[in-house]
Amino acid sequence: MAKLVQFDRLGGPEVLTLRDVEVATPGAGEVRIRVDAIGLNRAEIMYREGVYFDQPVFPSTLGYEAAGVIEAVGPGVDGLAEGDTVAVVPAFLQSRYGTYGTNIIVPASAVVPRPAQVDPAQAAAMWMAYITAYGALIESGKVRPGDHVLITAASSSVGLAAIQLTNHIGAIPIATTRGADKKQRLLDAGAAHVIVTDDEDVPARVKEITGGEGVRLAFDPIAGPGVETLALGIAPDGFLVVYGALDPRTTPLPNAQSYPALNSSTYTLFEITMNPERLRRAVAFVNAGLASGSFAPVVDRTFDLTEISEAHRYMAANGHVGKIVVTVTHDDTV
Repeated sequence: MAKLVQFDRLGGPEVLTLRDVEVATPGAGEVRIRVDAIGLNRAEIMYREGVYFDQPVFPSTLGYEAAGVIEAVGPGVDGLAEGDTVAVVPAFLQSRYGTYGTNIIVPASAVVPRPAQVDPAQAAAMWMAYITAYGALIESGKVRPGDHVLITAASSSVGLAAIQLTNHIGAIPIATTRGADKKQRLLDAGAAHVIVTDDEDVPARVKEITGGEGVRLAFDPIAGPGVETLALGIAPDGFLVVYGALDPRTTPLPNAQSYPALNSSTYTLFEITMNPERLRRAVAFVNAGLASGSFAPVVDRTFDLTEISEAHRYMAANGHVGKIVVTVTHDDTV
């Protein structure tokens, strides 16, 4: 038997249940992975609550990221074999696959080799974060050395990855955080400047930092009316990239009557992970950053799989800096 986290109704962390299920056989184009660690993401809270773009089909599992070892390969899978140490990247819908379990089935297209220099917890913590940052800053935003990049909600795993990536290419990361308690940790994480939004005027501080020019790109997971404030700090012909929806209110589109001419867009990492060529480039970029030492996944705290509800409560409290990871202990009889 395997263990799998499932839920039968929308709700809070208490709806998550760890159940015994039969070990499944991978189908065509699929692999089965013996999981060592699982990375948690805000999208999984939204999915569990029913406010994500993808809706659960009950009984539903969930989860986008994991690290482990392939233990079975389905028909038509090339380039992967039993015994390979791998990581799972978000390249599927949670209504079809999930990573919250001891032995999981995922599409082979969502599996990448685990870099030798990272352990399972780090491997489970890295791909969502670094691919999200890579796609927005490099593929879409075309950030260049010397550019200023404004990174909001910067203490998240994506925010920290964006800080590292910005430094890696020779650009200048400006981080924002609501409270002063995380300021020093963001500076220690590599931010060149930190703006505390509860205490400081964001556009004014951005203009001060950039000598009046503004940032090349603002990278924002919050959305909502706050994007109008961000737009005031973007340089002419710069980029506003919204990659999340932490603020459920309507997000206005900045217009030319009030702001400099800028490029405004939404973004999801599926633009990268579901395109084989773009995913190949992203994996190569991230692996190069790991090899050089520029990239180091940040794990805030780990929980055991039996503590999955508590892990979700901890994530919802927003006190963490970096990734929350769930580790998996296997019964030798599985």
